[in-house]
Amino acid sequence: MQVKTQLEDFENYLADASNLKGGHCQKLFVPETSGEISEILRGANEAAIPVTISGARTGTVGGAIPFGGYVISLEKLNKIEEIRKVELTAIVQPGVILSDFQKVVEAENLFYPPDPTEWSCQIGGTIATNASGARSFKYGATRNYVQHLKIVLANGENLELKRGEIRGGTDGIINLITEQGNSIKINVPTYKRPNVRKNVSGYFSEEGLDAIDLFIGSEGTLGVITEIKFSVLPKPEGFFSGIVFFSSEENLLSLVSEVRDLSFANRTSHVANTLNASLIEYFDANSLEFIREKFPETPKNMTGAIFFEQETNAESEDGLLEDWNELLEKHGADLDRSWFTTTETDREKMRAFRHALPVAVNERISRHNQKKVGTDMAVPDENFAGFLRFYKQMLRASGLDYVIFGHIGDNHLHANILPKNDLEAEKARHLYGRSIAQAIMLGGTISAEHGIGKLKSKYLNVMMGERYLNEMAGIKKAFDPKGILGRNNMFDAKLLG
Repeated sequence: MQVKTQLEDFENYLADASNLKGGHCQKLFVPETSGEISEILRGANEAAIPVTISGARTGTVGGAIPFGGYVISLEKLNKIEEIRKVELTAIVQPGVILSDFQKVVEAENLFYPPDPTEWSCQIGGTIATNASGARSFKYGATRNYVQHLKIVLANGENLELKRGEIRGGTDGIINLITEQGNSIKINVPTYKRPNVRKNVSGYFSEEGLDAIDLFIGSEGTLGVITEIKFSVLPKPEGFFSGIVFFSSEENLLSLVSEVRDLSFANRTSHVANTLNASLIEYFDANSLEFIREKFPETPKNMTGAIFFEQETNAESEDGLLEDWNELLEKHGADLDRSWFTTTETDREKMRAFRHALPVAVNERISRHNQKKVGTDMAVPDENFAGFLRFYKQMLRASGLDYVIFGHIGDNHLHANILPKNDLEAEKARHLYGRSIAQAIMLGGTISAEHGIGKLKSKYLNVMMGERYLNEMAGIKKAFDPKGILGRNNMFDAKLLG
């Protein structure tokens, strides 16, 4: 195990993709085993020293940034331990890079669906944030694939959780026993989660809560995950992808609505070889202007575009291509200037098109020495069109540069505001606050996929209120009585008493 105490040796571990300033710590630990993690936490807990868990630090909400205490980096716990093709499972350590895991799984003719934008993230980070991405429209978030976790708790004790084994009873209590024989009693939270397709705001809750789900999306506040067993799927045989351009936003939104309805209906009824999109992504007109810097062939004067994918096989491909063509014609897509493919090479180019936008945005904002202000809200189906209008009217009136893009199939778009100076940055933060308030008013969530971290904790307070934050704090205290793990992630440490 490496232990580093000099700033020059751990400076890179004091920041993440949020650009939150001021990170500092006493020591960096780089363990190679679960036992070493137990040893570190045991000592830290006895001395009440805060501990921040560090993965690849690709998060955007400051969760991996320490403000004192110790940092534990999981980068050396990076083994893909086993792929079981017959069982359709994989056992991995938390420091495995997501893209590496997906490549290994694909080489076995299998498929792991979660696909957050930042492919260089670590598996442990995807558990901590319940990561999703574009394919969550069909396949859901990371939670759907986690079957078994090995965890080290704040006091160094070990806990194993298997899906379906331990659930909240009718009394609203979950009872857990550590490997060392100690009992932990959890009061299942009573709050109802927003009726949205994606939500990572606060600890998970549902009737009959599975204990494993408390740790998925807990942002490093309840324990350190040291091993994960995932379920995986057979690799789809083929696909049909398209980036479709529109001159009318009304037509674009009507297409999304029908594709969403058809996909859900066909998925629910398990009808084979029917229209069933695996992803539906959106780009507004400003996004297309940004992308044109990398892809000059992008058509001009479009109001927006949709990127979709449909899985196919040899039997269904021709019929599905015809179904999609009819649907796109019906909704007024500019088929002559749109792009379609069934080849892997062109599919990767389309994915590069999607990923070029965040890169272009970051390049633009860095030229002005500012930080983008990006939203991560999602709202219920019936309120989505109104929320998108709110975004556009507010941002157009502001006079600030912006782009709107993202997971329109899940009613989850990112509005990135791009200030050019400090005055515009202050105005952008005010617009962000207005967006938060609007999303909450519409029954939505303040974070659909990026998490809360340290940057959004005050907004979680607004969304959930004091009573429910105190329920979360009660869960935290049950697992981590001294509050050493992920201090000030999700909620203020003062709530822990």
